[in-house]
Amino acid sequence: MYMKIQCSAEGCKKTAMSCITDDGRFIENCQFCYKHVPDPDAAKERIYKYIRDHDKIVGLNCQGLTFKGIELTDKKFYGCDFSHCFFQELKTNKLRMRMCRFDFAVFTDCNLSESNMQFTSFAGAKFIHVLFTGSDLIHDNFCGLSSYQSSFDDSNLYNSRFIRAQLVDTSIRNCNIKKTIFFDAQRNNVSFKLSNTNEALFFEGGSALFTGDEVPDSPAKGGIK
Repeated sequence: MYMKIQCSAEGCKKTAMSCITDDGRFIENCQFCYKHVPDPDAAKERIYKYIRDHDKIVGLNCQGLTFKGIELTDKKFYGCDFSHCFFQELKTNKLRMRMCRFDFAVFTDCNLSESNMQFTSFAGAKFIHVLFTGSDLIHDNFCGLSSYQSSFDDSNLYNSRFIRAQLVDTSIRNCNIKKTIFFDAQRNNVSFKLSNTNEALFFEGGSALFTGDEVPDSPAKGGIK
């Protein structure tokens, strides 16, 4: 896991970003977040280079960085922190994540098909035109997610959580949503066609499978299709 060291700048509550030397080595006891590091452009470029040069990346902390068009196909990330990052125009597949954080990150115009992400958090994140088609997204946290014109089609979402998520024009077709939790999720034009909705949890009383009730429509317009 990444080291949670608070930024040394007075009054800053963010964690310090990973420090990487020019020859690609991690430095312990980094002191500053991206906002307060003395040379943010150089620090950012060293992180980009580290990701390009390594297929397996462990414990990287790069909160607040922007990743545009970066190639992540077949990359493997373990215990990394991408909170508050901005991802744009990623076209990659078979991305592997374990115990990573994308809290309050923004993804726009990204294709992340065939990803394998487990025990990973997207709490409070925003998806705009994002494709996770054919992915394994197991035991993941999507609580507070805002998803617009995005797709999880043909994916395994087993035991993931979409509590208080806002799902708009989002497709969750032909997905395994067994034990997936959608408590208080606002849904507008969301399709669950061919997904096992009877085994998902849409309200605290339990799934339709266990209660014998039909899954209720969301308070927002657009029910399950």
